[in-house]
Amino acid sequence: MDDSSDEAGGSLGATPPPPPVVIPILRTFPGPEALRFYVDFLGFTVDWEHRFDEGLPLYQQVSLEGAVLHLSEHHGDATPGSAVRIEVADVAALQKRLEESPIYPLRIGLSHQPWGDDLEIPDPFGNRLIFHTASGARRTNTPGRHEHTS
Repeated sequence: MDDSSDEAGGSLGATPPPPPVVIPILRTFPGPEALRFYVDFLGFTVDWEHRFDEGLPLYQQVSLEGAVLHLSEHHGDATPGSAVRIEVADVAALQKRLEESPIYPLRIGLSHQPWGDDLEIPDPFGNRLIFHTASGARRTNTPGRHEHTS
């Protein structure tokens, strides 16, 4: 047996490949509402945009604190009603910032579970974004109940 490989067949001392990158695609509709919601309200940044031609559906990438989403106006790319879970450092601070935003009048509360806090936000296209902070991370509200403020 060759001593330069491990039992799994890889080379000893070789750098393992990076973990796969998963980027959800969410369906949006034509018009400015996706930009208003994802960028102006939630705080995502548009990384790039693509259209095959003027007037055709927009496909774009947005990101926020390491989370990356693809937003597509293309009919066959995704179905409205999808859900995406996004881990953030402090979901309570995000909830407070969003409740104070004049852009969308949403009354969104934190859901406290033994595994962490969730903030579920519906987008204008029927998708749900679930921002999550794991237990043991920063917590500013009482565990075990839904809390809505305003």
